[in-house]
Amino acid sequence: MLAMKTSENIDRRELTVRQSERLGELFAAVEASNPFWQPRLAESAGVSDPLERLQRLPFVSKSDLVADQAASPPYGTNLSFGRDAYSRLHQTSGTSTGTPMRWLDTPDSWQWFMDCWAQIFRLVGLRDDDRLAFPFSFGPFVGFWAAFEGANRLGNLCLAGGGMTSQQRLRLIADNEATVVCCTPTYALRLAEVAAESGLDLASGSVRMLIVAGEPGGAIPAIRQRIESAWGARVFDHWGMTEIGALGVETVETPGSLSILETESIAEVIDPVTGQAAEPDDAGVRRGELVITNLGRVGSPLIRYRTGDLVETDPTPCPAGRSLLRFKGGILGRADDMITIRGNNVFPSSVEAVLREFDQIAEFRIEVRTVREMHHMQIQIEPAAGLSAAEAGDLKNRAAAAIRDRLNFNAEIELVAEGSLPRFELKGRRFFRIEE
Repeated sequence: MLAMKTSENIDRRELTVRQSERLGELFAAVEASNPFWQPRLAESAGVSDPLERLQRLPFVSKSDLVADQAASPPYGTNLSFGRDAYSRLHQTSGTSTGTPMRWLDTPDSWQWFMDCWAQIFRLVGLRDDDRLAFPFSFGPFVGFWAAFEGANRLGNLCLAGGGMTSQQRLRLIADNEATVVCCTPTYALRLAEVAAESGLDLASGSVRMLIVAGEPGGAIPAIRQRIESAWGARVFDHWGMTEIGALGVETVETPGSLSILETESIAEVIDPVTGQAAEPDDAGVRRGELVITNLGRVGSPLIRYRTGDLVETDPTPCPAGRSLLRFKGGILGRADDMITIRGNNVFPSSVEAVLREFDQIAEFRIEVRTVREMHHMQIQIEPAAGLSAAEAGDLKNRAAAAIRDRLNFNAEIELVAEGSLPRFELKGRRFFRIEE
């Protein structure tokens, strides 16, 4: 039995009532003054039930938001209040046009962000005596800003790692005996690489938990295993976006799955082609694209937002008795990243899952080109330091065989020199579509 009935522990009926009430409040707020949502809500104005009304609204995509900000720079029209009501600005790293998408928050909306992180910290088992290290740049990217402030408001010691080298961040973690590290999966592996080069044994250190986000790596078993082995700590996957907030996390009791904070959002799973609700299979599993409506970011909300993330629901009962929607394996991939090679649907995360099983691969880069009207994949792999030419050649052959056997296509594998591929502090960019 759950010891404390916190918001994430309420039953399904209570969740639905809470969602309906908050959705009705959100509709009333944005209809009054939000230029972006007013025309989208107009046609359903006569529907009294908020949840029924939601299903009559059109989807919104990232391209809609980008176009809106381009037409009404710099923030677009998704603002429920006057500009002076907003106190925080965050932005993405850049769209395909190179222009970042900006997002404003009021103090109330930012407090909602804090409330989301309070739930997340409870679900991962954060303790009062935990000390949290945040080895990231603290720039305009929202990253772990909200996690930092959320933990700080809970009274935990929070260590900001902006403006430091990787060696300095490792020293910060060691000197302060940090027990929790929040970063991307890529940077967790990079810090482990730097620690190994420096002769530092992370596994015997103070860190007991890593909360990783920003990439699918936290849900990929091979990557999780490498991080957990190097750090001697458990990995918790977290999901969120600059534009929607922090809304998903792997809980203590459900490793390998992602729980959605349905007290703060409404999640739908749709067929990405038809836009209709995904139908369950015989086992009750629904597969499709995740659509999110956030309920507390009233200053700049998103309603029926197509995230582009592909998920698979887990219908099995939660061991902790929670009613929250769960996704098996976390975020499986991006709908717009899928490519077809020799008749096989392939996601970059699937290729990464295979490559990360080889400890002797230090880094890699994936390039996809169209050759004679068909997709062709070339993978550059950088062998770990100290491998002989013969060992590197054997690594290349084994990696190629693993991709062929597991993913059913042949990839061109190229060995590159030690240290020639970039390292990343935030999201790693390893997948490229090459237009020729």
